[in-house]
Amino acid sequence: MTDTIPTEFEVLDERFAGIGGDGRTEILHTGTRWAEGPVYFPAGRFLVWSDIPNERMLRWDELTGAVGPFRVPSGYTNGGTLDREGRLVSCEQGQRRVTRTEHDGSITVVADRWQGRRFNSPNDVIVRSDGSIWFTDPPYGILSNYEGIAAEQEIDGCHVYRVDPVTGEVRVVADDFVRPNGLAFSLDERRLYVADTSARHIRVFDVGDDGVPAGGKVFAEGTDDDKFDGMRLDETGRVWAAAGKAVLCYDPDGTLIGRLKLPESTANLVFGGLKRNRMFITASTSLYSLMTNVTGARPVWAGR
Repeated sequence: MTDTIPTEFEVLDERFAGIGGDGRTEILHTGTRWAEGPVYFPAGRFLVWSDIPNERMLRWDELTGAVGPFRVPSGYTNGGTLDREGRLVSCEQGQRRVTRTEHDGSITVVADRWQGRRFNSPNDVIVRSDGSIWFTDPPYGILSNYEGIAAEQEIDGCHVYRVDPVTGEVRVVADDFVRPNGLAFSLDERRLYVADTSARHIRVFDVGDDGVPAGGKVFAEGTDDDKFDGMRLDETGRVWAAAGKAVLCYDPDGTLIGRLKLPESTANLVFGGLKRNRMFITASTSLYSLMTNVTGARPVWAGR
């Protein structure tokens, strides 16, 4: 039997009042050292996530509830997503690269260097409908051997990158972050949200027709307890962000309207299930799940 805890939604604005879900939140698995990067595979009805310090990726089966290894060793993989063809795109902190897992299980290196220098440790990744791959590159995986492999930083700074879907060219699209982390596109892909964990805020950029982001004003400010990590959008454009012991919900205008409280420090989330209304959350030692009355944004593989 799956363990559960009481679901605790906190309403901070009337726009959050109608949001809810199951009265109890499921604990699908526990025992990881630091759970990260959940990716839901609708074709197989399973979820893959990372246990970074243990250098492994785990797989949870929605039909049976079984949990087993997906990839060991994992290269200290952190964030991941699906591309337009339903292939897994991963940020490998240990190998300091972004990879794609092909349908036959082979691994293709998407990017491992910028101007001849190795990345710090790619952290989170998203795919735009034009096929371009965007990722953040803080140094967490090279600071020690806990989340990766201790090494010298070769790039001066921690940037956000874009990989061209045709040429494979890697370019910096934002270079004024302290520790860029989670990122997400708005529903129309005209805005890019990027969390800066050390600065304790989320910034938002306008994305032009040429795919180049501009601006970068602060979208949401956190508290001392709110170290923003991963984020996802629902189909109304609300931003759900993992921060501290909660998943925070922001209206598209930047107002914090509510939060889902959890007993552990959250890292990331993803919407999945048959109707994209099941929220999966990675938090410290555990993988949590909650059926909600909210539907996740339409993913890139489903078309925009």
